Amino acid sequence: MNTVRPTLSLGRMRGLQASATPRGLFTILAIDHRDSLRAMIRPSAPEAIPAAEVTAVKLAIVQHVAPGASAVLLDPIYGAAQAIAAGALPGQVGLLCALEEQGYLGDPLGRQTTLMAGWSVAQARRLGATGIKLLLFYHPEAGPAAEAQERLVRAVLADCHAHDLPLFLEPISYALDPQFAKGTPEFARQRRRIVIESARQLGALGPDVLKVEFPVEARFEPDQAMWREACAELNAAVVVPWVVLSADETFETFKRQLRVACEAGASGFIAGRSIWREAAPLTGAARAAFLMTTARQRFRELVDIAQTYGQPWTERASVIAVDERGHSKHQPIENTGTGVVVPETVAAAEYLRAERWRPRC
Repeated sequence: MNTVRPTLSLGRMRGLQASATPRGLFTILAIDHRDSLRAMIRPSAPEAIPAAEVTAVKLAIVQHVAPGASAVLLDPIYGAAQAIAAGALPGQVGLLCALEEQGYLGDPLGRQTTLMAGWSVAQARRLGATGIKLLLFYHPEAGPAAEAQERLVRAVLADCHAHDLPLFLEPISYALDPQFAKGTPEFARQRRRIVIESARQLGALGPDVLKVEFPVEARFEPDQAMWREACAELNAAVVVPWVVLSADETFETFKRQLRVACEAGASGFIAGRSIWREAAPLTGAARAAFLMTTARQRFRELVDIAQTYGQPWTERASVIAVDERGHSKHQPIENTGTGVVVPETVAAAEYLRAERWRPRC
């Protein structure tokens, strides 16, 4: 494993502490889904679901499952402010806010993540967020498309550093060849290389935490010895703390993946659908009953695995030195600890103008 430890500002360190368990593990409930949640609520007519119904599902999940989480990942449209206002999000539980728009722009084989219009790191800070999440479609061999995504990461990092919020970066793999789309045996054979190299390259940019896909496609590679080998390679490739995401896996599969990942060096998980998927189409008492029983039990099992086998994030990061004059010297720092300097003068707004970005309609 690369032994260079990233250096954190005090504010980002505090954000990570507030988003983790006392032992330093991330046990985070994800419910930042938007259109995908609509499709789960009413597959026959997702476009007909009003915003209030989407919010109601999110608030029910947060109310019943969040008390056992170290943090909750929410979107700013249907969930974050509403969960705070309704008192559904416990005060001792951290809040990660998603920054990206749904979908992407440009060539589907060179995907470009876009930022949500009317939303920013500064606004998330004012809302009380303890961290920022950025989902990033990324393929390390995508050439100009990968470079554009890296520029976006640097811009968002600069904003996060300026506002002293940690960045949880979520690279999502995709196929460059449409004949070998994600979910096929052909892509599965490439997945390990793509996921690990993406984590290596993006981790070098200095995010505070990487939220990564499991590097092996469980449907096509059931051998857990291969899982352990791939996760060990992933752990050796990145210097920053990393957590595993549940994606669209079943709970039982994700539970096995999480243990392997934590034994290899992961600092926990950020999981959503594997925990609460069946609750989405339910209503009223039926939804509450599922969340209070099955969803809570699933989440407790994942927490136990992370707490037992995970590596605390603190083992991969250092904090700036502080003395009695620390209050006057404290400011956002530029050194990511990886040899990459993120200039504070590069704001996300400047990036967007330079890239001629247009919000999606």
